[in-house]
Amino acid sequence: MADPGVLIDATAVPVDRGGVGRYVDSLVAALDADGAAPSVVCQPRDVELYSDLAPHARIVPAADSTATRTARLTWEQTTLPRLVRRLGVDVVHSPHYTMPLASRAASVVTLHDATFFTDPVLHSSVKARFFRTWTQTALRRADVCIVPSDATAHELERVAQTGSAHIEVVRHGVDDERFHVPSPEERQAARDAIGIGSTPYVAFLGALEPRKNVPALIRGFAHAVADLPDPPALVLAGQPGWDRQVESALESVPYRLRVVRAGYLPFDTLAGFLGGSELVAYPSLGEGFGLPVLEAMASGACVLTTRRLALPEVGGDAVAYCGVGAGDVAAALRELLDDPARRARLASAAQQRAKEFSWCSTAERHREAYAKAAHAARVAA
Repeated sequence: MADPGVLIDATAVPVDRGGVGRYVDSLVAALDADGAAPSVVCQPRDVELYSDLAPHARIVPAADSTATRTARLTWEQTTLPRLVRRLGVDVVHSPHYTMPLASRAASVVTLHDATFFTDPVLHSSVKARFFRTWTQTALRRADVCIVPSDATAHELERVAQTGSAHIEVVRHGVDDERFHVPSPEERQAARDAIGIGSTPYVAFLGALEPRKNVPALIRGFAHAVADLPDPPALVLAGQPGWDRQVESALESVPYRLRVVRAGYLPFDTLAGFLGGSELVAYPSLGEGFGLPVLEAMASGACVLTTRRLALPEVGGDAVAYCGVGAGDVAAALRELLDDPARRARLASAAQQRAKEFSWCSTAERHREAYAKAAHAARVAA
């Protein structure tokens, strides 16, 4: 049986490609390479990007009025259903929680995590209410909901009180062309982007939001390296976020220690940034998947993270784990910094484990989900 025609709604992807953006971009490219040739509706600014990523796909620019969240949601509920009819597709894939409620096509929605239910204090109150509402709506209305980990599936079944019949677990992949053991030139390019010279550093990559537990990382780092004669720096790379405790944690760092807020780094410097570090620290309070951990592993980095939610599904035995408190982070950081041989063993194991995750496999599983959704919609019609 031929694959159903699929339209992927990429209009929610922001300019700065965080985890969701990398998921959508990589999925579109992998589907196109796999012969699926999806249709993609996107912001006008992304037309050239998706045309390059998916040369066999049909790329449709949405109106400029989708640039804000409110405008995009209005477009999703009014214009997108008309676009679905015009294109004649069988399935609409909404890759970021929300979905068109009046579409004639089968619906697939990606739900990235359940922390809006389990840990609402880690999000702004408005954001938590918004995503709880849309998660529950998707679980009731979508033909198939895709989640990136067993942990997310289990949490949604528990807190949203839904059965598992239409939840499909599809792990993310990693782009091994972009995330690989970096060359000396790539490491230097990352150092130049950070402005750190030749100083060794501990790396963090992610938005500075409460869920990422950055204040505990800052305090733990300061405690771990306080007595070292030549301490490494801590480099925080990623979007600013809204964690108000980051500033107070930075103010508590002794003057002789260096913490660099690198901000958003160019995508092509990330492998050099991650793989060029002494280790990557990601003491998150909970992840639906943990793409930065996987990307660091593929870049040949030693990774320190937590056992919260999906992170052990990604790291397995190839990463080091710690608790979420500053003291736990400090003890684990110091142990790794004092043991270069262990760091090297973990880095090698991480690189090997990362090969188990591919966007090609992710695309195959999405194609199965699309076919399942189209069948469910036909049966229900």
